[in-house]
Amino acid sequence: MIALEQELHSLLAEATTALDNVQTLPELEELKGRVMGRKGTLPALMAQLGQVPAADKPVVGKTINAVKQQLQNAFETRTGQLQAAGTSRRALDVSLPGRTRPLGHKHPITQVMEDAVAIFRRMGFIVADGPDLESVWHNFDALNSPQEHPSRTPEDTFYFDLDRKHWLDSDTTILRTHTSPVQIRYMLKQKPPVRIVCPGRCYRRDTPDATHGMSFHQIEGLYVDRNVSLADLKGTLALYAQEMFGKDAKVRFRPHFFPFTEPSVECDASCIICNGKGCRVCKGSGWLEIAGAGMVNPEVFRNVGYDPEITTGYAFGMGIERIAMIKYAISDLRLLYDNDLRFLHQF
Repeated sequence: MIALEQELHSLLAEATTALDNVQTLPELEELKGRVMGRKGTLPALMAQLGQVPAADKPVVGKTINAVKQQLQNAFETRTGQLQAAGTSRRALDVSLPGRTRPLGHKHPITQVMEDAVAIFRRMGFIVADGPDLESVWHNFDALNSPQEHPSRTPEDTFYFDLDRKHWLDSDTTILRTHTSPVQIRYMLKQKPPVRIVCPGRCYRRDTPDATHGMSFHQIEGLYVDRNVSLADLKGTLALYAQEMFGKDAKVRFRPHFFPFTEPSVECDASCIICNGKGCRVCKGSGWLEIAGAGMVNPEVFRNVGYDPEITTGYAFGMGIERIAMIKYAISDLRLLYDNDLRFLHQF
């Protein structure tokens, strides 16, 4: 037997023995590189074929091919064995204790919205919903908003189709500026008594700052029946404040003006930071504004087909972001929308 053939067979035997001792895939790759890599033992032996006498080259060439094929098969077999063993080791062991995965939680805006809805549900209110795209009639006209009111201008409200319509046209489409249009839609379909809350997103052309945003959330309430009074409204908002901010929370009403309520009030809750003593958050007053409210204007009742001589009711509306800022002592509204997990994980 030619010396080169002997070396080839020795290489095959040594590589086979080494393969049996390999226990990991990295070890296998290292061995394969030493045996069959570009600078490995097998290519070095194959390079010696040119020095073999011409008469012996066919025999030696066959031996080289046979050894190469056997080595390839051996490496592939061992690779499959090690991969199977690794998969087996990684298989699910049902006897092991479970691994706790860190879970996210609801955004503070969602938490406050759901808490508010739950509070009013316990008082007998049901949830009503409506579209974000509204008509001028539902958003302004039906709510007794005068045409010269600044909130109706394109500088304050997002209008659509102004290339075809005027912004005062009743059927012009806008992004709703409050959730009050839901009240109109509900009253047009439902006769009294009505007791609803309307949570949802609203849109206004505000310059974003620490207390304002172009997109925000509101929850509004409406109670319509016979002999509904301002005292009923105060009781509802007082109970809401205690449920949301704590049993010691108090409310007060201040006279105000809204075109869709008469009389109209601003509702304040005692500051939960200083318990009414006065602090930086409440600007020393001891009170924080939480809602606008009042008795439904008779004109609104006429617009939806209710008889204001028989029907009375109250309505209120509050910003969810505002409640979240008070509840969690947040100084800047924009923190709620920056998606900073370091901030959001506090709640």
